[in-house]
Amino acid sequence: MSNHILQSFFWPESIAVLGASPDLHKIRGRLLHQLRENGFPGRILPINPSYQQIDGLTCYPSIGAVSGGVDLALIAIPAAGVAAAVEECAKAGVKNTLIISSGFAEEGGAAGDMQAELLAVTQRTGIRACGPNCEGYYNALGRVATTFSPTVETKEDDSRTLVSSKRVGVIAQSGGIGFALFNRGKAAGLGFSYVISTGNEADLGMADFLDYMVEDPHTHAVMLFCEAVRNGPGFISALQKARNLGKPVIAIKVGRSDAGTRATASHTASLSGSYVAYRAIFERYGVIEAEDADEAVAIAGMVLTCPLPKGRRTGIITVSGGGGAWMADTLSAHGLIVPNLSAESQAALRPLMPSYGASANPVDVTAQGSNTGPAMMTVMEHLAGSDEIDMIVLVTSLASETRVSLDADRVRAVAESCGKPMTVWSYTLPSAFGRISAAGCGLFVDSNLRNVGVALGKLATYAEARQRTLPEAFSPVSGQLYPGLPAVVPEYLAKQVLAAWLPDTRETLAGSAEEAADAAERLGFPVVLKVQSPELPHKTEAGGVRLNLGSRQAVTDAYTSMLADVGRHAPDAGIDGVLVQRMAPKGHELVIGMADDPTFGAIMMLGFGGITVELFGDVAHAPAPVDEAEATRMILSLKSGRLLTGFRGARAIDLAPIARLVAALSRAALTLRGQVREFELNPVIVHEDGSGLTVADALLLMKP
Repeated sequence: MSNHILQSFFWPESIAVLGASPDLHKIRGRLLHQLRENGFPGRILPINPSYQQIDGLTCYPSIGAVSGGVDLALIAIPAAGVAAAVEECAKAGVKNTLIISSGFAEEGGAAGDMQAELLAVTQRTGIRACGPNCEGYYNALGRVATTFSPTVETKEDDSRTLVSSKRVGVIAQSGGIGFALFNRGKAAGLGFSYVISTGNEADLGMADFLDYMVEDPHTHAVMLFCEAVRNGPGFISALQKARNLGKPVIAIKVGRSDAGTRATASHTASLSGSYVAYRAIFERYGVIEAEDADEAVAIAGMVLTCPLPKGRRTGIITVSGGGGAWMADTLSAHGLIVPNLSAESQAALRPLMPSYGASANPVDVTAQGSNTGPAMMTVMEHLAGSDEIDMIVLVTSLASETRVSLDADRVRAVAESCGKPMTVWSYTLPSAFGRISAAGCGLFVDSNLRNVGVALGKLATYAEARQRTLPEAFSPVSGQLYPGLPAVVPEYLAKQVLAAWLPDTRETLAGSAEEAADAAERLGFPVVLKVQSPELPHKTEAGGVRLNLGSRQAVTDAYTSMLADVGRHAPDAGIDGVLVQRMAPKGHELVIGMADDPTFGAIMMLGFGGITVELFGDVAHAPAPVDEAEATRMILSLKSGRLLTGFRGARAIDLAPIARLVAALSRAALTLRGQVREFELNPVIVHEDGSGLTVADALLLMKP
C-alpha cells in the first residue's frame, strides 16, 4: 500500500460531495454541512444536477464538469448507482472515493454482486475506495470531517486542555463505535489524529489504514475496533512495523462468541476469524487488547502519557487509607506488585506525614491537615527517585472546584524526568477544575478503579512484549506429501508424513496377530496395540486401543479381541492394520497441534490433558514459526505448567525436548500448510524419569 495515496485521502485539498443536498435531514446534506462547519480549508465541490448552488457554493452537474482535479469524492447516493459513479470519478481523475452508501454485501444476495462490481471498478481503474457502508472519517488536525457522525458536530476546541501533546488514531469496522471511542476519549482529555470507519472494506481496509497511521508522524498510538481482518499478511506487516517503531496498538476484538460472530457476519458481510488466532497474533506483536470502550480509552491515556515501565513494582501515594488499600488490591489482581518499602525509605518518609499516616506502601499521607498536598508531592519525588518502585499511582479526590492536592509544576517535572509511568485515580468524580488541573500535570486521570489496574497491568505486559525477540522468519521449501492420502490420515501415516520433524518413533504396522507378536518381541515388552483406520480418528472410543501388553500371548489375544470390538463399533470401517508401539514410561500428557487459520495461517497449540484437553482447556497458542524460547514461554503460561517445574517437591522436567518439538512442528506446519488443514499429536508423553518424550498418537486432516 502506498502511503502517498492515503496522504491525499486523509489530507485532501479538494473534496467533491456527490448528490449534495441543502437538506440537513439527509446524510448528503449533513456531509456537506459538517465539512463546512469543521472549517475544511480546501475546495468543497457539491455535485448535483438539480441545483446551481448550495449555501453559496457553486454546484456542478457532474464530477466531470469540475476542473482542477479532485483528491476525494464523498458518495452517499443509492447503492445501485455507486459503481457507475466511482467509474465516472475515475474518468474525471479523482484519486480517492469514500462511499457512505449502504445496501451492499452486508445485505447478502444480489447486493453482494453490486459490491463485487464496485471492487472490479477500483481494480480496473486504480481509483481507491473506502467503504461502502461506512461512516466516513475525521482528521482532527486537518479539520477534515467527511462524516455524518454527531460526535463531530461540536467543532474541535482549540482551548481544550489535553493530557498529552501525543495523539491517538482510531480505525473501526463499525462507524458508530469508532466515533464513540473518539467521543469518550475526548471527554477524558485525549488528543486524536484520525478517526475512520472502514465499513465493508471492498477495497481499502483496516490493514491499509493501520499501515498509514503507524508511519504517520501525527499519530503516536492506534486504537482498533476489529470485527474481522480481511488482509491477514498486510495486517501482520503493519503490526510488525508498529512494534519496531514502538507505536502501541490497542485492539477491541468482537465476534469472540458464537452470538458475536453471527452479529459480525450480518453487520460487515464477513465471517469472523477464529478469536484464538487473533489473540495469538496480538500476543506475538504486543497488541494491547481491551474489553470495552472505557478500558481502551484508559489504556490509550496511559500509553500517551507514560514511558514504559522497567518492572511491575508499583508505589501508591494516597490521601485516603481505604482508597490506597483498594488500589493495592486492584493492582495486585492485575498482575502488578505493591512491595513493602525498605526500612530506609520508610524512615525517610515518616517525617513527611502525620503520626496517623502510613509509610509502608501504600504511602498514606492522609487528607487531614494543611500539609496534605505538599506531603503528597514530596513522597512522589522520593518514590520517583527510588530503585524500589517502577511506577507510581496517585490516589486523591478531584471533586473540588477550587483546590487539588496536585502541584502541576512539581508533578510535571517528576513525570518528565523520572522515566516511570505515573497516573492518577480520583476516587470521587472529578470536577471540571479537577480534570483541567490533572491534565495540566500531564497525567491521565481515571475515576474507574478497575481501569487503572487494567491499564497499568497491560502497560507492563506491553513493555515485556517489546523486550522479546521475535522468532526468525521461516520460508519453507514446499514438502511434497505422499500421493493419495485420505482426508483423515491415520496415526501410522501421519507419523510418516511428519517423520522429518519428530523424534524417532519405535513402532511397526502389523497385518496379523502373528506379525504383531513378532514386532512386540523386537521392540521389547510392554507394548501398545492401536487399530489404524482413516474412518476411526478417535480409536479409544471405538475400542481400538490395548495398553501395557507384557507377553507374546497377551499381544495375540489383545489383537483378536480388539478387532472384534472395533468390528462391532464400526462394521464398515476399512482397517489398514494394527500399530505396535513400545509402551511409554509414566509421564505427563501434552497435546501439540496446528490449525490453519484462513486469515493468519498456521497457528500452533500446546496444552495439557490428553483426552481431557477439551474438558480443561488449558492450552496456549502462537502463530508459526515458534522458536524454542517462545515454545518454553507457552509451556510456562499453562496453568498446569507448574507440574513440569517441580510442583510440590516433584522432580522438575527438562523443558528443552518439548520446546524443540513444538518449534520443529511449527516449521512442519509452514512446510505442509498448502496441503494440511490440521494436525494433532495427542498425547505426547513427557517421561517423569527425565528420559525424554514419546509421541503416542498423531492425526492429520488434509485440505480438499
